[in-house]
Amino acid sequence: MATFKDFRNNIKPNWCPGCGDFSVQAAIQRAAANVGLEPHELVVVSGIGCSGRISGYINSYGFHGVHGRALPIAQGVKMANRDLTVIAAGGDGDGFAIGMGHTIHAIRRNIDITYIVMDNQIYGLTKGQTSPRSEVGFKTKSTPQGSVEPALSVMEMALTAGATFVAQSFSSDLKELTQLIEEGIKHKGFSLINVFSPCVTYNKVNTYDWFKDNLTSLSSIEGYDPSNREMAMQTLMKHKGLVTGLIYQNKERQSYQDLVPGYSEKPLTEADLTISKEKFDQLVAEFM
Repeated sequence: MATFKDFRNNIKPNWCPGCGDFSVQAAIQRAAANVGLEPHELVVVSGIGCSGRISGYINSYGFHGVHGRALPIAQGVKMANRDLTVIAAGGDGDGFAIGMGHTIHAIRRNIDITYIVMDNQIYGLTKGQTSPRSEVGFKTKSTPQGSVEPALSVMEMALTAGATFVAQSFSSDLKELTQLIEEGIKHKGFSLINVFSPCVTYNKVNTYDWFKDNLTSLSSIEGYDPSNREMAMQTLMKHKGLVTGLIYQNKERQSYQDLVPGYSEKPLTEADLTISKEKFDQLVAEFM
């Protein structure tokens, strides 16, 4: 059985010292081992940004895609080979700006993949610009007078879009983050895990200390029920989205794959997709 060390490779991450993404990488490696995966059974697909490099730092199949397009690639991989465990990963700019259209529809489809967003409330790779997760008044090179746009409430958005698994964690809490990724992998459907992952170089507002002072653990809220969607929404609104833990899970809704005729028979990678010349000519004739 593989251990988390088997998911390490010899590529040294070039993130800034103190970057929250180091913990996310470690949590993915630990979670993959804890659920019994082998490296050849895992695919990590990433987009563009500091966090997009993560697919190259984990010993598994990996795909480093273009900006905002991690999710369509990840969904395609899962549809082609249902036997693979697929994790998509990226930053808040990648997933909630240029990739937002894909995020919403991946949630709506409920394809059985896990999406981990490293949310640092800034564009780090391009040296510090306001992102969709930056708060009003946030000053960066692109908003020197302070942002006038409200931050996107992504957890509430996910619930509204019909998400069946919504969780949020803090990169400083490796134990909780690992557990949530494990639960996301085991969930039969689309799992969204937003991770507050501080950028120590360009974001001097949302620091480790700031998050420690402002986050509320759902485990500390008496009577909280993650199967209650209305309670989840009310709790998010009350705490302005600054909560950690399993926010909501719907175990009853079927995944996209369960609803596609023939999908459960065998992976497309093992199917005979050849057609006869007669059938080919017939198809061509229909479009001529």
